[in-house]
Amino acid sequence: MSRGRGSASSIIVMVTLISLLCLLVMVESLSPRAKYTVGGPGGWTFNTDTWPHGKKFLPGDVLIFNYDPTTHNVVAVDHTGYNSCMTSPASAKVYSSGNDQIRVYRGMNYFICNFTGHCESGMKLAINAITR
Repeated sequence: MSRGRGSASSIIVMVTLISLLCLLVMVESLSPRAKYTVGGPGGWTFNTDTWPHGKKFLPGDVLIFNYDPTTHNVVAVDHTGYNSCMTSPASAKVYSSGNDQIRVYRGMNYFICNFTGHCESGMKLAINAITR
């Protein structure tokens, strides 16, 4: 039982459309949407835990952490690390340039300073990057 000439071209059109849609989604997820300087003009410092209030973040946005690297750092942690102000080598990535640019991913993103007492003094940040 043959399908006829139209079936093959319909499949090609469908595969092409799906491929283009996948490419569009991939390109959009890789390009940054917005850049935010964490803490505003004062930069990454104490009591920045309330800085994200009222802001909407999307996956791919870039957070810019400006700070003095001799007195602070930025550590990307999981929820447990954020709540406990503790880091573990298995679940933390340390940034220490003083001008770190970190792209957020979809869902919750957690950051702390792990210098003694800094996280406990509000030098921590939780960002929820949601899709539209």
